[in-house]
Amino acid sequence: MKREGRLLWSGAAEERLPPASLTKLMTALLVLERGGLDELVVVSRGASRETGARIGLKAGENLRVRDLLAAMVIRSANDACRALADHVSTIFVVRMNQRAEKLGLRNTRFADPCGHDSEGQYSTAADLARLAERVMQHQEYLRLARLPRLSITTLDGGRRIAFHNTNALIGRYDGALGLKTGYTERAGNCLVALADKNGVRVLVVMLNSPDRWWSAVGLLNHAFDAPGR
Repeated sequence: MKREGRLLWSGAAEERLPPASLTKLMTALLVLERGGLDELVVVSRGASRETGARIGLKAGENLRVRDLLAAMVIRSANDACRALADHVSTIFVVRMNQRAEKLGLRNTRFADPCGHDSEGQYSTAADLARLAERVMQHQEYLRLARLPRLSITTLDGGRRIAFHNTNALIGRYDGALGLKTGYTERAGNCLVALADKNGVRVLVVMLNSPDRWWSAVGLLNHAFDAPGR
């Protein structure tokens, strides 16, 4: 748990655990750093067959990068995530790991772009906090992460896709800004929570948290109430 760059509390912060869809923070970072948010993406067959959270993309559909990014950030849609990865690079996972190395994430390794329970995919709360801080530098991500719901449209106008935010703190916790949720059977409930009150920002990272929402609220309240605010 961090407040304005100051570490307030940590527990098992360096333990390697499955990150679930918190993995999408790196996918989003690569997409945002590359730019081209108005580029056209043709949904691949592989993307249309993605499992888990999805928005029902169909192979051959055309959407903008920015709309797929929105679906990935807000709905945590694996089909949108895979479509973006396929669009950006045929060696996207390699690039994820290269970027992790440059960021100094020594206890992080990616095996797929979306956060499935893949062999050899792991991260730590400490590494994910560093990754989140880098992602937070992109205003487009912050704009999307705080939206309670959104709808996007295929470029031919033939289909409108509506979805809601998987982050239960948005609209319910005062000052909540995001940042990413995750869940798989192996990883359990995961969360990177960001909130701002009176110009003070608090970042909470939780992996395998059985009661992540109540725990997040408690940690955020504790951080905002801490001396030196």
